[in-house]
Amino acid sequence: MAEEHFEESLFAAPPLAEQERMVEAVLFAAADPVTIADLAGRMPHGCDPKAAVELLQKRYEGRGVRVVRVGEAWAIRTAPDLGFLMQKETTETRKLSRAAIETLAIIAYHQPCTRAEIEEIRGVSVSRGTLDQLIELEWIRFGRRRMSPGRPVTYVVTPAFLDHFGLETARDLPGVKELRAAGLLESRPMPGLDEERDADEDQDDLFEDEA
Repeated sequence: MAEEHFEESLFAAPPLAEQERMVEAVLFAAADPVTIADLAGRMPHGCDPKAAVELLQKRYEGRGVRVVRVGEAWAIRTAPDLGFLMQKETTETRKLSRAAIETLAIIAYHQPCTRAEIEEIRGVSVSRGTLDQLIELEWIRFGRRRMSPGRPVTYVVTPAFLDHFGLETARDLPGVKELRAAGLLESRPMPGLDEERDADEDQDDLFEDEA
């Protein structure tokens, strides 16, 4: 053990400024958000990727791009107020049906929830194709099974969903009043979205970990 510690001590970690450059290079080139663990696996021994990310985040404050947290990962993204500059570069190739939009909204605001719960909130059945489409888009995924008869699987939103809508966590979703004020929601109620969101409750005893 002493010999191993001696060998490791021979290689000093790069200065924090150099670690910041490494993190910047990885985030800039990455197609998807990168976790601290992933950064640690890429960087030399002794580096502190978390400190480097935080330093880089401060350096990019007020710039055209920002270092943002997406779930448990980090990415470089365009500053929100400059998003209009990218509109011509965005091509919308597929529109979601109202059923898919409602299903996605219910999962986002009520996750984790089962298919039966989605159908209860919507008041109509949910086709397998709707769920498959959202899974194919990588906006939802299977969650833990609920500890109830039949052990039904639940659905939750993914980091890709959070990244697409510029959210750090699902808790950052806007309320119904905000959506309507922005003209993003029709005046008639959307199933499953109450005017006031209930406080979150600890439901760990209702689930089991995925096998």
